[in-house]
Amino acid sequence: MTDRVAGRIANHPTVRKVLANKAEPPPAVIDADWLRELCLSAGADDVAFASVDDPALASERDHVESALPGTKTFISLVVRMNRDNVRSPARSVANQEFHRTGEIINEAAHRITRALQDVGHRALNPSATFPMEMDQFPGRIWVVAHKPVAVASGLGVMGIHRNVIHPRFGNFILLATILVDAPVTSYGEPLDYSPCLECKLCVAACPVGAIGKDGEFDFVACSVHNYREFMGGFTDYVQTIADSTDAADFRSRVTDSENASMWQSLSFKANYKAAYCLAVCPAGEDVIEPYLEDRKGFMDLVLKPLQAKRETLYVLPNSAAKAHAEKRYPHKPVRVVDSGISGRG
Repeated sequence: MTDRVAGRIANHPTVRKVLANKAEPPPAVIDADWLRELCLSAGADDVAFASVDDPALASERDHVESALPGTKTFISLVVRMNRDNVRSPARSVANQEFHRTGEIINEAAHRITRALQDVGHRALNPSATFPMEMDQFPGRIWVVAHKPVAVASGLGVMGIHRNVIHPRFGNFILLATILVDAPVTSYGEPLDYSPCLECKLCVAACPVGAIGKDGEFDFVACSVHNYREFMGGFTDYVQTIADSTDAADFRSRVTDSENASMWQSLSFKANYKAAYCLAVCPAGEDVIEPYLEDRKGFMDLVLKPLQAKRETLYVLPNSAAKAHAEKRYPHKPVRVVDSGISGRG
């Protein structure tokens, strides 16, 4: 920069004002109690912190460094969902709960990030859900993996349904993560027990058999059905349009209900087809009492209405999900589809 340019900048009103009122640098280490109170006041129901140097989070380091160079700390946030909304056989009710809670946790993360910025820190709040980095699809599309961060910071443990179970709120939560450029005075530690009861209700509830009794998880079966109106499912829907010879042929392949559902997902927000594993989980201090008092009554009230619901199940051809759906749920129509992902059927 030439002396002339430097002088012109130094005489700019903004520069003079800033130099005359130079702010104190932010603390090199953020007080954990102050940060926790900030997060709870912003709308989080629980919060904990993890170091970017935590060996359990080594898989995240390069990704968060790319998103916010110099990241030192993960701030893991929890916001509760309303349980009976998630449990409802009316999936519009459950999906509204997922979407509204997602808005709440993103709003809380935005407020916290703004507050950290205002005291001089660099901070970033990736989306809690969607949007994501779709130019990376079908690879890793998320900026930071919220679940392992929550587990490392002590906010819960992954159940066999691959959802984080909070010790108090159970799995009726959404997670978000904030990246910040400073260490915190104290970090959380993983729980020394799992809130998961291993009751296997999630195994019984999944209509496509994605959760095995032995703990195995069929991600493709889950994504093909539950994410029917996201990503690959949308691609398969478009392929069906492209492959149809005319309107009558298309209408013979896709029902009016399916078209209306896809329209709703495109015009509002993409809707999940099941997420029954979340709905039936009785784990968590605030959740478990009805299950302990009357297990049969709990299953009659929560599990069986989801099992009895008449709904289309989306599966890949010749898959274990197809065999499971046809055997366990003969009253649920089975629709064989393409995954919409190249090389995956």
